[in-house]
Amino acid sequence: MRTLISSAFISLDGVMEGPGGEPGYRNSGWTFKDVEFAPEAFDIKGREQQESTAVLMGRTSYEAFSPVWPDMNEFAHYKTMPKYVVSTTLTEEKLVSNWGETTILRSLDEVAALKETDGGPIIVHGSVALNHSLADAGLIDRYHLLVYPLLLGAGKRLFPATDKDTQKLKLVEHAVYSNGLQMNVLDVVR
Repeated sequence: MRTLISSAFISLDGVMEGPGGEPGYRNSGWTFKDVEFAPEAFDIKGREQQESTAVLMGRTSYEAFSPVWPDMNEFAHYKTMPKYVVSTTLTEEKLVSNWGETTILRSLDEVAALKETDGGPIIVHGSVALNHSLADAGLIDRYHLLVYPLLLGAGKRLFPATDKDTQKLKLVEHAVYSNGLQMNVLDVVR
């Protein structure tokens, strides 16, 4: 079974909305403007590209990343990886042609089936609604979190607010950086 990893920049209060400057969110761009840059804190992002064998995202994140990531040197390794977009509304003609193989998955059952295939880890970037659905369905195996020492208050959160039994996580890697950023790698305990 393949490992499904959710990777996110989050504030201390769990907000993941608008980290890179997306319009429409009042604290947009908080990862770059409110915390001093410490390059070593982002080593995990390079590791994710080397260790992952596929990218999974929701439609909204695909539409945000696909016009930009294919031409960015920072994400060059993702260009050759298979990409999967979970959406009931995205159509084939809306897929970009310069970002390699992309498959549309129409349900969480298809995501579960993908996890059963041969291959290495599948990484999820962004994708708030998809993260909620994956977590509620018990499909996430690991979290890679870069936690910023910020309280953003309102905003879309990584973890769903579903009323459910306690879910235990096991901390398997941790680092704290000079700018207060924390890197937490957590396995979901089943």
